[in-house]
Amino acid sequence: MAKLYYGSDTAPVTLPDRLLGYIKVITATKLRRGESFTLTWSGAEGENGRSTIWLQPSIPLRFVFGSAEPEQLSGEYLRALADQSNSATGLNVDVSTWEAAEEASRTPVRSTASAPSRSSARPVRAA
Repeated sequence: MAKLYYGSDTAPVTLPDRLLGYIKVITATKLRRGESFTLTWSGAEGENGRSTIWLQPSIPLRFVFGSAEPEQLSGEYLRALADQSNSATGLNVDVSTWEAAEEASRTPVRSTASAPSRSSARPVRAA
């Protein structure tokens, strides 16, 4: 399990490594651009309800991963989360169901002969 340390809070947010990998890539991209957003999660083991934090460049963050190697991320799911992070509601993840959502984004959609093929299904390294 990975941990996200937010600001001066000593209690980390604990999430699966790959899920935090997605959040890290989106957060780094948005904060590099000077964009602030909310991150909301629910369904975490031992937690009821949902939690939300405000992410902005001046708030310190630390991402700690259980694995030494970066996770392989789905480019399609990463794009879906990035689009969501740009919405008024911010980035919302359900810790108990995110893997099913990630898998659904990888499932190829049957295309018609006239539809262009998508070659962007390559995995992304979380780095």
